[in-house]
Amino acid sequence: MNLFGKKNKNTTIDWDRANLQPVLRCSICNGEQVFGFRDKRTGDFSELALIRTKAELYEFAGRYGIKPEDISKVY
Repeated sequence: MNLFGKKNKNTTIDWDRANLQPVLRCSICNGEQVFGFRDKRTGDFSELALIRTKAELYEFAGRYGIKPEDISKVY
């Protein structure tokens, strides 16, 4: 975070890799895609961002230190 409270886009956000799985939840009806994490133990999904373009997917994947091809798709 910088002086005015805005987040720096180049910083990587840490997350619990042992218990959380990066997931792209996709709708089969309208094609909507939501990026988030699924708890491996409980299966709970926490939404982080609506993904509209491939560029947004790459941006969020980079922010969390994930390769886009390592993100599972759930329908």
